Amino acid sequence: MRTHHCNEIRPEHIGQTVTLIGWVNSVRDQGGVIFIDLRDREGVTQCVFRGENSPEAAQLSHTLRSEDVIQVTGPVEERLKTDDVDTKNENLETGAVELVAHKLTIVNKAEVLPFQLDKELSNEDMRLHYRYLDLRRPRMAANLKARHVITKAARDFLSERGFLEVETPVLSKSTPEGARDFLVPSRINPGKFYALPQAPQQYKQMLMVAGVEKYFQVARCFRDEDLRSDRQPEFTQIDLEASFVDRDDIIALIEGMLVSMFEAVRGVKVPAPFARLTWHDAMDTFGSDKPERRIGMEMVDLTEDLKNCEFRVFSGAVANGGIVKAFNAKGFAGASVGQIDKLTKTAQEAGAKGLAYIQARDTDRSTWRSPFVKRMTDEEVEALRAKLNIEPGDLILFAADQWEPACEVLGRIRLEVATMQNLYEGREDELDFLWVTEFPLLAYDEEEGRWAAVHHPFTRPLPEDEEKLKKGELAGLRAQAYDVVLNGHELGGGSIRIHEADLQSAMFTALGISEEEAKAEFGHILDAFKFGAPPHGGIALGLDRLVMLACKEDSIREVIAFPKNNKGMELMTASPAPAAANALRDLRIKSTVEEKPKV
Repeated sequence: MRTHHCNEIRPEHIGQTVTLIGWVNSVRDQGGVIFIDLRDREGVTQCVFRGENSPEAAQLSHTLRSEDVIQVTGPVEERLKTDDVDTKNENLETGAVELVAHKLTIVNKAEVLPFQLDKELSNEDMRLHYRYLDLRRPRMAANLKARHVITKAARDFLSERGFLEVETPVLSKSTPEGARDFLVPSRINPGKFYALPQAPQQYKQMLMVAGVEKYFQVARCFRDEDLRSDRQPEFTQIDLEASFVDRDDIIALIEGMLVSMFEAVRGVKVPAPFARLTWHDAMDTFGSDKPERRIGMEMVDLTEDLKNCEFRVFSGAVANGGIVKAFNAKGFAGASVGQIDKLTKTAQEAGAKGLAYIQARDTDRSTWRSPFVKRMTDEEVEALRAKLNIEPGDLILFAADQWEPACEVLGRIRLEVATMQNLYEGREDELDFLWVTEFPLLAYDEEEGRWAAVHHPFTRPLPEDEEKLKKGELAGLRAQAYDVVLNGHELGGGSIRIHEADLQSAMFTALGISEEEAKAEFGHILDAFKFGAPPHGGIALGLDRLVMLACKEDSIREVIAFPKNNKGMELMTASPAPAAANALRDLRIKSTVEEKPKV
């Protein structure tokens, strides 16, 4: 139906007769001569309709509207350029030439669109309802292409290094770890349910026991959890596992793959190796296990300096075994009352009772605006000034609590300040990759009164902590776990796995999983580990988030072809939807949801 695509015509094609097909991007009538910008996936070519070239095509061109699908045949000519007129368009790759229409076929007419494709639309639900139109936008089409380029780069990189792409089941077994599962009833096994996989974790470990050695998969995963801009109920991971590797082997592999992916999609060479921070250092300095380092504002410990402060919020926290931390928001002393209120609300939402701050309006402490600075000694003030490099115009923000909650509160405030100060603007091209390592192996759940796995129950402790795990000494255990972070976003995480039955049993015991429960839920793993399971480890990268960052988007919905909205609805097909009564009957299921009476 075509000889060329719409971004292919160049001056070397002048004089050739070509056929293009695509969508009418725009229509311009200039004194009876119709100019059409014809668009396909690759780009745009200008077509001109003149009566002297083809009266029929010229007459028909007057009926065209945006998004009509048309086929145009004619010779390629150079666009007009004289001393007085220059119709060439340097912004188009085809801008030096145009197609002079001798034949026009209207393949399909388009009705009036529900929204204009050349303007951004704030109503996301309308965009999702007409997603097939939304994806025609150049930005969205470019995002889908970038996703393909990134995925192909990953596949090529891993394949070249001996990894095998192996598919694992989508219908699997529900297990107690992780988020809530999506359940699928089995018709031929009444009363039993499959679970859609949150990750192929157990299967890929079984592949290592099977001797595959190097596995990867572009895996579809499912989690029934609350949604946000970077979370979907179904998502895609670049999942991999390898035998006979240690942490540094996995890290070096992923660094090479990410360098390859960003070179393919952005044309940039990312420096490697990436920086590394332990989890403790990341939390202590940035208040986050996925630190955003581009914005500065590192947190400083002031516990020793303020342990005897008359301001009881500080000294009381230290007396209870806690800490005092702060950071300097340079040049932000002029924060408005509304901004301070918003920062206070952020602190409270993170678990703090309020927000302590100092607005350093000038050098002398008497000019500092703060609810507590008058109760500080000169020695304490000078310690703050020295450690935080306080200068006129700075805003100092504090947190006082036990170490981890204090770090988390100040970390959230730090990110909010960065948004208020527009610190991210102009930094879209900066790529700050880093690794966060040595996560806690376990975390104590106060509400349930038990220990829980920070990552998953198959994560291996550091060698020096293995005996402690076996002995039940659970506080402070560290994991051979690692997350790769880009610009404050977690791209993915992984770990070296447990491969011995006795150590895995010790882990289940630490998690309060009885021997009977372990055998029922994970018996296949425990059994497999008895038959020469190799040392192994792996990682999973979130493809959606990775593409989002590569495309400089703010939401993963912008890089997924047909995403769900923030209520879990796919609006184009109206999914999810009620099931037919006979389908539920076949599954021996009855809904307990009561229909609301129609008004």
